[in-house]
Amino acid sequence: MSDDHSWPPHVTVATVVEQDGRYLMVEEQDDLAGGLVFNQPAGHVDPGEKLLAAALRETLEETGWEVELTSVIGVSFATAPNGITYYRTSFAARPVRALENAVIDPDIHRVHWLSYEELLANSARMRSPLVLPTIEQYRKGHLFPLDFVYIDEPQVW
Repeated sequence: MSDDHSWPPHVTVATVVEQDGRYLMVEEQDDLAGGLVFNQPAGHVDPGEKLLAAALRETLEETGWEVELTSVIGVSFATAPNGITYYRTSFAARPVRALENAVIDPDIHRVHWLSYEELLANSARMRSPLVLPTIEQYRKGHLFPLDFVYIDEPQVW
């Protein structure tokens, strides 16, 4: 175990949005993977930002959809090929509305509503090994109340 206290955590959020058996996914450019990959709306938590607010913001920025968070799916982590470890809190949400003239992040190639079967058919094109297991957890009903995140304010020690 390292005593390196400067190791920065990479804290991220992801949102599983399901409607009528289809999942809101983004197809985005990933230079490390060498092309287009699929992901849930996801991204980094900004300094001082609350986890739930980050999930709402990332979903809107990447898809143009306003959503309502309904539950916490879980917390996971994975180490990318570049050695960075990501700690991710995943949320379930229901779609509220697509915003007209929404400006989507430039790395997003396209926004899709994909069936579970389409996701499985594209499993080799997932951005990370966390994408499909998060959807599997959601499908199993592995959901916790939003107050599972009981301190959603950045704390100073």
